[in-house]
Amino acid sequence: MSITGCALVLFLLFHMAMNVVAVIGDGSAYDMICAFLGANWYALVGTVGLAACVVVHFIYAFILTWQNRKARGNVRYAVTVTEKGVDWSSKNMLVLGIIVILGLGLHLSHFWAKMQLQELMGNHEIALATGAVVGPTDGVEIIKYVFSQWYNVVLYLIWFAALWFHLTHGVWSMFQSAGAANDKWLPRLKCVSNLISTVIFLGFAVVAVVFFVKGNPELFGCCSCCCPEAAVEAAVEATPAVEAVVEGAVEAAAEVVAPAN
Repeated sequence: MSITGCALVLFLLFHMAMNVVAVIGDGSAYDMICAFLGANWYALVGTVGLAACVVVHFIYAFILTWQNRKARGNVRYAVTVTEKGVDWSSKNMLVLGIIVILGLGLHLSHFWAKMQLQELMGNHEIALATGAVVGPTDGVEIIKYVFSQWYNVVLYLIWFAALWFHLTHGVWSMFQSAGAANDKWLPRLKCVSNLISTVIFLGFAVVAVVFFVKGNPELFGCCSCCCPEAAVEAAVEATPAVEAVVEGAVEAAAEVVAPAN
């Protein structure tokens, strides 16, 4: 769990940073990245490796959950209490993981199936539902199409939120599982975990919301595609969930850092 989890967290940081490039400039840099990571041998090897990590991580999640319940036996407490120092996400990792997997399936259908898979199939043109025809490496155009629809933005924000909760426990837990935690370092690792989770959440969420604003300028009273500053400002105002998650992360970080001090 910890080894595959570490690999997946590193990939999420890379993928988030790559996506943020899409909101910079005219998008040509992001399209270059999409071409570089298309149906090339190194990208395919990475894709297979990531798929293997996801499968192994998910299988072990079920195994560990089953082992925990088996060790607990058939006896269940009539009254449950919230243990001090045990966060909600740590007790619901499997449920959060299932939501993350469902979101991953949605993401693959929206992007991987229209990009790398199409290249592997030899298709050089993709017809979107809007009637527009794009290439499998036209990442910016595909992002615009997906996030121009409000329900996709809502689904992705739910996915990102579940991923945030999952990572707030998972990042420090993988260090603990590897034996790199003690009473002194565990609070610090929890703080780092919250920070990494928040950075990943914000990076992904900003891309979704900014492209929604750009794709629907009439909703915000200006031409957002021509005013990137206005698009970013409107995106922040349109996503109170982002602010709530940041505030929660700061509060959680303060709670775990306090004992260390």
